[in-house]
Amino acid sequence: MSITLILIIVTIAISWYSWSNPSLLDKLLLNPVRVTRHKEYYRFLTSGFVHADFGHLLFNMLSFWFIGEGVEALFRYLFGAQGGLYFLALYLLGIVVSDVPSFLKNRTNSRYNSLGASGGVAAVIFAAILYAPLMDVYLYFAIKMPGFIFGILFLGYSIWQSKKGGGYVNHDAHMFGALFGMVFMALVYPEAVPNFFKQLAGWRLF
Repeated sequence: MSITLILIIVTIAISWYSWSNPSLLDKLLLNPVRVTRHKEYYRFLTSGFVHADFGHLLFNMLSFWFIGEGVEALFRYLFGAQGGLYFLALYLLGIVVSDVPSFLKNRTNSRYNSLGASGGVAAVIFAAILYAPLMDVYLYFAIKMPGFIFGILFLGYSIWQSKKGGGYVNHDAHMFGALFGMVFMALVYPEAVPNFFKQLAGWRLF
């Protein structure tokens, strides 16, 4: 069984169970004040394994499933026996790192909570985009476009929504998870950076 599928199963199980156990959900989600006051740093990671509702969970896990196994296979090809560990680090650190800006921005707001695997999923997607910017990506699983175009739209929308504020979606986590994914890929496989620009140089709209 792939690491991707194991992570999906674990996330579904914990999220599903937490919906009928509010006290567990409360212990796992990211609340910056509780992290600081009680030193509950584990929340940076556990917040990625709980979700607000079924739609939130479904969208994240479908997105992860569509791209995750491909990136996991790529890492095993690039890094051999260590590939699985690299992939796991990408996903889990993506969750943690993507929560840091939200934590800093809301560190005195006791009413702020954040949850969901979006940061980890975005990290995996954007690691793939750096490696293969011309790969086909489907926006909302329907609109086909090259990966780098999707990346530009995704980051632009996330920045705009973050500045706009309001709503219940943590757009900062999306944005910083995506940026972390590219940085991670560039660090563990530096050749991805020049190859990214070589591929873009050969791209033609028609």
